[in-house]
Amino acid sequence: MLVLASDLAFRLQSSIIPTMSATADETLSQPDMWQTAVSRVAEFRDILAAPGDRVLAIGCGTSAFVAQSFARLREGAGVGETDAAFASEMPVGRRYDRVIAITRSGATTEILGALRDLPPGTRRVAVTAVAGEAVDDLADDRIVLGFADEVSVVQTRFPTTVLTLARAALGHHNPQLIHDGRVAVAMALPVDPASFDHYVFLGTDWTVGLAHEAALKVREMAQAWSESYPAMDFRHGPIAAVGPRSLVWFVGQAPDGVAQSAADAGATVYNDHYIDPLAQLILVHRLALGLAAHRGLDPDSPRLLTRSVVLAPAGTRSDGTR
Repeated sequence: MLVLASDLAFRLQSSIIPTMSATADETLSQPDMWQTAVSRVAEFRDILAAPGDRVLAIGCGTSAFVAQSFARLREGAGVGETDAAFASEMPVGRRYDRVIAITRSGATTEILGALRDLPPGTRRVAVTAVAGEAVDDLADDRIVLGFADEVSVVQTRFPTTVLTLARAALGHHNPQLIHDGRVAVAMALPVDPASFDHYVFLGTDWTVGLAHEAALKVREMAQAWSESYPAMDFRHGPIAAVGPRSLVWFVGQAPDGVAQSAADAGATVYNDHYIDPLAQLILVHRLALGLAAHRGLDPDSPRLLTRSVVLAPAGTRSDGTR
């Protein structure tokens, strides 16, 4: 079944659903964070754009997916070669003029290790939500988005604010973004999240990173089966698992024929042609919150997760001794 955005995107609720968690509050605050980020872009444009530099963007978890999207946006802007990597899987044998580390907490072990191991002469940039953490001593430049910091373990507004800032710095800002974000906060969810057992998110170009992040949010908040792929790769295997209890969600535009292939496989397909992909991510956050509530889960206390992954030194026992 195809769910058409033209039928749903501007069907607003009479009032915003009351929030019952910090994660929900932060989810709904995103358009305000984006507005602040756009107003401050002049402070950070040169650090992020760095015309002519060969750049590597790194992160862990959510931040790694932000790095992927940033890399595509920067190359698309034509300002220089840009790669992305998980901080735990740094490229071998490549040199970069600048490494941009995205780390909400500024304390993640893999980020700190990756920055320490960079060769001399590499400019280190830290994009964080807090100052005064260990990453400060390793960075030549810092972008501190304290206004977008979060109480929650699960990241929502910090990563989307980083991407809003990056898009503006690189000349990709959509002037409708803030409006679209407010629509995504207020509109009815296009589907009932409890109607599905399987969630697939697909993207193209810079929205592949958003698709990965969308699937992660469903896993983190609702402990649900979620997957993500480049949209054109969906038919190269992943479609085999799709059926009537599957939701296939395109973050951004769907390539010709892919949405119909998913519908023919029995899935419910959501493909929004109207609101910005970052605003669509707000809808996914709300979907994950709704699914968590349906499953009796507390999104503020996700299973096995902490705000920052800080690992004990090698050789340290579980009681902290060596």
